[in-house]
Amino acid sequence: MHEVRGGRPNTPKVRQRKRGIRRNQGGYTTPYGRMFRGPAEKILASSLLRQYHGQIQLIFTSPPFPLLRKKRYGNLQGDAYKKWLASFVEVFRSLLTPDGSIVMEVGNPWELGRPVMSTLALEALLEFLKKGNFNLCQQFICYNPARLPAPAEWVNVQRVRVKDSYTHVWWMSPTEQPKADNRRVLKNYSEAMLKLLKSQTYSSGQRPSEYRIGARSFLRDHNGAIPPNVLTLSNTRSRESYQLFCRARKLPIHPARMPAGLAEFFIKFLTTPKNLVLDPFAGSNTTGFVAESLKRRWLAIEPSKEYVEGSLGRFLI
Repeated sequence: MHEVRGGRPNTPKVRQRKRGIRRNQGGYTTPYGRMFRGPAEKILASSLLRQYHGQIQLIFTSPPFPLLRKKRYGNLQGDAYKKWLASFVEVFRSLLTPDGSIVMEVGNPWELGRPVMSTLALEALLEFLKKGNFNLCQQFICYNPARLPAPAEWVNVQRVRVKDSYTHVWWMSPTEQPKADNRRVLKNYSEAMLKLLKSQTYSSGQRPSEYRIGARSFLRDHNGAIPPNVLTLSNTRSRESYQLFCRARKLPIHPARMPAGLAEFFIKFLTTPKNLVLDPFAGSNTTGFVAESLKRRWLAIEPSKEYVEGSLGRFLI
C-alpha cells in the first residue's frame, strides 16, 4: 500500500508532481536541472546543448576509469582511453564560461597481471591538458578510509602491496584565474585553534622553515579553517535514498557512486547559486542531486536507461 497523506495516496507519480519532476525523452527535469539519456559524445554534440554554450560554470564529473576489468557502465583501456577522453576537449571548452572550471575524479589503474601501477591516467590527463590548452589549477586527493583492499591479488592474496584507498581529482580551467572562493568551503576550527582565538595569545615570529607568522593575522577569526587538498570522504551508506529506491524497484545500483561530499565541496568552492553545473558521465546523478540541493542549475548525461531511472530516487525519497 502507498502512504496516504491528506487523503491522497503518496505514490511516486504524486511525489514527482509535487517536487516539479517531469520525464522527457528518456530523461527527466527538476526545478533546477535536466537529465539527458544517451551517450555523452552524442548528447554534447547535439542541438540539445547548443543553447548552453559559454554558460556552464563547472564541469564536474568522474568519467569511467581506465580499469583492467570491464564494468557494466563501460570503460576503455590504453591508447583508446586517452583518445576517448581527449575527444571531449573542444566541446568542453565551448560550453564553459570564460572563468569556468573542469574537475575530474580519476582512479588509479594497474598493469594487467603485474603488481605495477599504470601511468595511463596521468598520460590521459596530460594529453587532455595539452590538447585543450587548460591550466592545471590544483591537484586534490579523495581519500576513502573505508575502501576495500585492492588490487585484491597483490594486496589480499600475495600481500606484496598495500590497499589503494584514494583517487586523484584534477581541477583545470582555460584561465589562470577561474571563479573560486575557499571561504565557501571552510572547515570548523580545531579545539586548539578555538582556544587560541579565545586567548588571543600566540608565539609569532620566524619558524625553522624560515616562514614568518604574524600573531595579529593568525589570531583573526575567519569563521573557519581553510581546507587542505586532501579530502577524506567515505561512501559506505547502504540505506541512502538512492539505494532504497533502486532495491524497491529491482533496478541495478551503480557500482561506482561518487561520494556526495566530493561534489558538494567543488560545487560550493567553484560556483554560486544559479550557476550551471554539468556532469557528462552522471551515473547515479550524485552531481545533479547535490547541485539541486545547493540551488545550482545542472545538466547531467547518462546512457543507461536503468541508471537514469534509478537516479530519480535521489529526488523522490
